[in-house]
Amino acid sequence: MGSTFNQMQPERRQFVRLATDIPVRYKFLSRVIDLGDEQIYEGRTTNLSAGGCLLVAKIPNMNWIPALLMGKILMGVNLLLPSVDEPIKALCMPTWMESFEEPSQPLTLGVTFNDLPKQHQDEITRYIIRSQMTTTRA
Repeated sequence: MGSTFNQMQPERRQFVRLATDIPVRYKFLSRVIDLGDEQIYEGRTTNLSAGGCLLVAKIPNMNWIPALLMGKILMGVNLLLPSVDEPIKALCMPTWMESFEEPSQPLTLGVTFNDLPKQHQDEITRYIIRSQMTTTRA
């Protein structure tokens, strides 16, 4: 496992996390940098909470990494929860990432939901609770 780059203070989790595997669509957004990229990418989340998630995602330009970690580039994320008909949409800020060996490989990014409607946060919470109840019964 590689080292991590972290801009946050010591860990203070407010939400229960769920190890999972959910498809995600995402795009990069910035008001201060002309990205020249409107493409929608596909990745996965392997860890989910109502406050953020762990994304396994590709970054089209490795030069974006400092701007991502400084909050100059955000990510628009659509979580495709199996229990919900419509995608959960959130504006996310990457807060840390694992180091990587090969730029062409997906990166592991920890992202915080900056703009997540309350109803979507509630859907995530319900999904986590249902998943944990199913796991404990099995």
